[in-house]
Amino acid sequence: MKIGVVGFGYWGPKLVRNLSEMPEVDLTCVVDLDPQRLQQVNAQYSSLNTSRDFDKLLRSDVEAVIIATPIRTHFRLAKAALLAGKHVMVEKPLTASSGEAAELTELANARGLTLMVGHTFEYNGAVRALRDIVASGELGDIYYVDAARLNLGLFQKDINVLWDLAPHDVSILLYVLQLDPIAVSARGSTHVTPGTHDVAYLEVRFPNGILAHMHVSWLDPCKVRRVTIVGSKKMVVYNDVQEVEKIRIYDKGVERPYETDRFDDFPLTYRYGGVAIPHVLCPEPLRVQCEHFVQCVRTGSRPQSDGEVGFKVVRILEMADRSLHSGGDRVSVMPELPLLGRSSTHAPDAEQRGIPAVAAEAGVGR
Repeated sequence: MKIGVVGFGYWGPKLVRNLSEMPEVDLTCVVDLDPQRLQQVNAQYSSLNTSRDFDKLLRSDVEAVIIATPIRTHFRLAKAALLAGKHVMVEKPLTASSGEAAELTELANARGLTLMVGHTFEYNGAVRALRDIVASGELGDIYYVDAARLNLGLFQKDINVLWDLAPHDVSILLYVLQLDPIAVSARGSTHVTPGTHDVAYLEVRFPNGILAHMHVSWLDPCKVRRVTIVGSKKMVVYNDVQEVEKIRIYDKGVERPYETDRFDDFPLTYRYGGVAIPHVLCPEPLRVQCEHFVQCVRTGSRPQSDGEVGFKVVRILEMADRSLHSGGDRVSVMPELPLLGRSSTHAPDAEQRGIPAVAAEAGVGR
């Protein structure tokens, strides 16, 4: 299958490495506006064509295009590729607004083309194990989820920390719980770049009472990638920073022997059981993601992280960002997710999404 990659910034080299190692893929071209980046491609992959002309790639015989460029460019590039009859995979998040995400999804569906979003953690073996643990009922009723994604950097020029880091945990949350939220709220602070939040706290509420809390930061001394899920029977922690033993299931909890309105009627029972560490196979998630994309293009099957999933993630981020800029107000995600077939209502402008107005000009490369 002939594939072209657009963007050779941070994520592009990882995509090119994986695609070039896949025997079923004929990686024909890498497109980027930066000549120095194209020189890097030529130095590492002498047989690979490079170009600064995106339209030339669309006129070629490639079947699919993979877009790894700044968020502000995703919609324009993906729409052009779909209109040219190409299957498309876009780095997360799908677009900078839910209206754009809905339009791309509808366009792909109307033309019978594959549209997939690079929510890489959905292809992580540990996250899949986490989903299976929740689905099995081993944890009991889910009480709440706590997630943290922290590090020192990397600061982005065109988006705030919410749009940069939260897509990972939002997509993990939707994938693991298999539920759509009803409301979000967010608070944050700005310390380094004026007008751009570098720390944020996101709260997501679900109709069955589950509460999820996410902490994202570019300004933390330690690298943290952790998700904790607490249930009525057991608790589980997914720690992606761990080289091994990424999943730990804790047989811990608190129980009341009888239902009562009085706290002092019966003492609470605290359970301190053992810790189970399941064996989890974790091949490189990006390779699994790329292989899944190729398979979907070949078979016409629906991608796991398709346009609809991408839309949901963007919609949640969009509403969270609105809350972030309004002092933490709780904002409805709207009862009918997805909103495909309708444009986003009251969509924030570019600056409200954490995208500076001066960065409105689309470019290629990240």
